[in-house]
Amino acid sequence: MSAFLEIDNLSVALKNGPRLLRSVSLRVERGEVRGLVGESGAGKSMIGKAVLGILPRAAEVVEGRILLAGVDLLSLPPARRRHRIGQTTALIPQDPLTALNPSHRIGPQITDRLVDILGWTRARAEARARELLAEVHIPEPARVMRNYPHELSGGMRQRILIASAFAAEPGLIIADEPTTALDVTVQKQILKIIAGMQARHGTALLFVTHDLGVVSKICQNLSVLYAGKILEDAPVGDFFRAPQHAYSAALLAATPKYTDPERSLMPVPTAVLAAVQAEIAAADRGWRHV
Repeated sequence: MSAFLEIDNLSVALKNGPRLLRSVSLRVERGEVRGLVGESGAGKSMIGKAVLGILPRAAEVVEGRILLAGVDLLSLPPARRRHRIGQTTALIPQDPLTALNPSHRIGPQITDRLVDILGWTRARAEARARELLAEVHIPEPARVMRNYPHELSGGMRQRILIASAFAAEPGLIIADEPTTALDVTVQKQILKIIAGMQARHGTALLFVTHDLGVVSKICQNLSVLYAGKILEDAPVGDFFRAPQHAYSAALLAATPKYTDPERSLMPVPTAVLAAVQAEIAAADRGWRHV
């Protein structure tokens, strides 16, 4: 397989401040589902924002490359970069309750991108939207396209965001903890829909999550992140059998076991955290914001 997304030695820092991502390198092959896991604040969403060109104003890329289908985004002028990202990537955001524009009907929020970026006719875009809404198991797609977001449940809104992400047949979708704001029953349905859509469309998927249980169900490979540094890359099966980094092993041990509900939660040991922090401090030595 060839990588659709290749991140090479990427560092992101606050302007005139410390690094937020530390020499990150990862690949997402065409058709692959790669999990990106770590604690809250590890920098998982920051990687997705760097790829999509939506970093916070206070942050900037200070070194490295981001290649989409072999094209280095950071070498392109801003307008061409935005166009390239719009043509080839899409986002399934974290919170379906705030991601849709409350003042617009559902239909245009799916179709406008197809019309504006891909140059489709409005009729073709609306037909595509109805087809995708049916694919994510939304009944009466034509009626739902006339609804406003507040008229729909959280689970329905997340399905609409999934349909919207797949609408333009992107080569890469970044799913940024797409089940966080949903109840457990709806989470299971949404994960099944995402996995089914990905398999049918053959889209590369970077799945950002802190839930190793989700990774075990839908990902082929995973990258473990801590404080903006990737500590381990592994096939999912190998990781769950024998994680190679001490922090990865501790993170796996800390995961609640539904088969053993009486078992006490296991925090990551202080000694492991201290060792990882020393590893990161060593990597930061000699680095300076240019």
